[in-house]
Amino acid sequence: MFLLYGGLFFLLLSRFVFIQYTGTAEGQELTTKAENKYSREQILQASRGKIVDRNGEVIAQDTLSYKMIAVISPKASRNSGIQRHVSDTAVTAKVLSNYIDMSEEEIKILLDKNVEAKKYQVEFGKAGRDISNQLMEDIKSNKLPGIIFIEDLKRLYPNGQFASHLIGFALKEEKEDGTFKAVGKMGLEYIYDEELTGTPGKVEFQSDTKGFLLPNAEKMVTEAQDGLNIQLTLDKTIQNFLEDALNQVQEKYEPEKITAVVADPKTGEILAMSQRPTFEPNTREGLSTNWLNEVTEQTIEPGSTFKIFTLASAIEEGVWAPNATFKSGSYKVYDTTIRDHNVVGWGNISYLEGFQRSSNVSMAYLLHQIGEKTFNEYIKLFGFGQKTGIDLPHEATGIIADSGPVERITTTYGQGTTVTPIQMVQGMTAIANKGKMMQPYIIDKIVNPNTNEVVQNHKPIEKKSPISAETAQQVKEILASTVTSEKGTAQKFKLNGYTSAGKTGTAQIPKPGGGYYWGKNDFLYSFIGMAPVEDPQLIVYIMVHRPKLELTEFGSDTTSDIFNTVTERSLKYLNIEPENLELAHPVEMPKVIGGNLIESQSKLEALGLKTIVIGNSGTVEEQYPEANSSAISNSTVFIKGQGDIQLPNFKGWSKRNVMLYKSLSNLPIEIVGEGFVTEQSLTGESIVTVDTPIVVKLSTPDEVTNMETEEEVITTDLPQD
Repeated sequence: MFLLYGGLFFLLLSRFVFIQYTGTAEGQELTTKAENKYSREQILQASRGKIVDRNGEVIAQDTLSYKMIAVISPKASRNSGIQRHVSDTAVTAKVLSNYIDMSEEEIKILLDKNVEAKKYQVEFGKAGRDISNQLMEDIKSNKLPGIIFIEDLKRLYPNGQFASHLIGFALKEEKEDGTFKAVGKMGLEYIYDEELTGTPGKVEFQSDTKGFLLPNAEKMVTEAQDGLNIQLTLDKTIQNFLEDALNQVQEKYEPEKITAVVADPKTGEILAMSQRPTFEPNTREGLSTNWLNEVTEQTIEPGSTFKIFTLASAIEEGVWAPNATFKSGSYKVYDTTIRDHNVVGWGNISYLEGFQRSSNVSMAYLLHQIGEKTFNEYIKLFGFGQKTGIDLPHEATGIIADSGPVERITTTYGQGTTVTPIQMVQGMTAIANKGKMMQPYIIDKIVNPNTNEVVQNHKPIEKKSPISAETAQQVKEILASTVTSEKGTAQKFKLNGYTSAGKTGTAQIPKPGGGYYWGKNDFLYSFIGMAPVEDPQLIVYIMVHRPKLELTEFGSDTTSDIFNTVTERSLKYLNIEPENLELAHPVEMPKVIGGNLIESQSKLEALGLKTIVIGNSGTVEEQYPEANSSAISNSTVFIKGQGDIQLPNFKGWSKRNVMLYKSLSNLPIEIVGEGFVTEQSLTGESIVTVDTPIVVKLSTPDEVTNMETEEEVITTDLPQD
């Protein structure tokens, strides 16, 4: 017995020594096995980058949501006085079916199948993800045992239908390891998916078999890196003006399609962009088979709006004679007759009247004077037939029709040749911006939120000028006459309090099998315009395809409804004063930084500018607009000095100006609502500091009108003396 037990002890001791010396047992590394047994790892989720407008207003961001899980193993309730697992699958299925997008039968089958497979827990797929806090609380109120919730992230588009084909959307996809990741599927979400996607972090630590942190164990934390933030040139307020106007026209005229763009002619920045049909990015409701951004990826025959560039070419070449006359109605070229929309014409009329009336025949005669080859060169100089270079992919180029004399003539009035809306906007910047053509762009900058480093910073790009400043001024004045002249086709585009200029268009739409649609309800109606004429701040281009018009309605009704509403509201929002605008003139903003605050205020006001002063003494530290930029006389500028800050009366201010004031002053101003200021928590002239809480309430023009109407009703109902 002694020898037997002694031998066994010797073998055991030898085994201990071998394991201690080699660190292995049965061919396995024991340190690795111990690490696997006691090491724990917790994933730290990274947020997808935000998409924001030019003022930092959120367009797309990750928000907190919840994922629902059913714990189905009885082990979860072992040694616990509370039931922590699903025991009655039928009851659980019946209750949950009232809250998630799964039937009672589907839920019960899912639970029972996994109970039989002896799984510990089960998820509910798409139906159990992206659960809001309210829905979670509603489900919890039923006190179902075993139903738990885990914090998750959901992609949120707080503005709903808002430049949806531009922004796109992201959806969660399951990866090979069973985790889920948001992936861009359309628009900017898809184009910049790599930049927007963050890198998850992790917490590594050692624990006992029950998961508790071991004493003196170190935690190693790798911080999550959120995705890059993309700041757009879009202005949320102007975009909302556009969305509202498009919704009204869509409801009233039921067109096949609408496309619209608002741009800053001085920089090429896109301030708003939208189309109809559109969709709700949070639910994808309304998303059709067309996933294309119509502004950049689709081409159209522009119609008479293209006459702007024919006119500019003629003026630049010195062959434009506005008072010379021609016979309107028809123009014969070989076996083809070019006709005006008024087929009998208006007799012998001047070229100026011909442009105002949108005569096709006048364009045919102008082409003869310009020269076909020269005209073709001007079209290319204006950027047609080539990409603009906008920072969006899959941009179409369009085709310049110049295969024969007929095609070259029809191109002068926008038929046969195809363009993109963004090309039209780019070309129009040369007219509005003293001959300087600006490349359109939509991305302002891309910022790393983890370090605040600006990864990309886009600046305005000036392209080769196709025309001189003098030509641009002449074209602008002639375009203004199409609005003001009794013979002009754009009379409906006259604005309240502001001057406008532009050109209407009525184009035939090609049929898929060849030929063109014909009829009042089968045309493409368009308008491209600018305002105010004295110093254009906005270019607006609108296209309405095949609207349903009544006998008394015209195609220009559809486009003017959008242009007038969006332009007037946007100019007010940009604080362009409408009063006496015809007497206004462009002002080059001087440099006042470093100058005496009071003297600088007097200098700016002597130029006809309204000055908002932040501080009451010292020298000017900041100014807006920047030196050498263009402003309009009677518009508002900001200068910041030192000393006490006296709060202005914000009533009537646009959100943009309140945000500018907030940024320059560093005051903690809370802005509530959209539109224009109607209330403020502190009265004007109050002395405030960076610690003074200030609340400013805004209302849209429609809300203001409704409030005024209600006040009238209340006043009317009062008993009379």
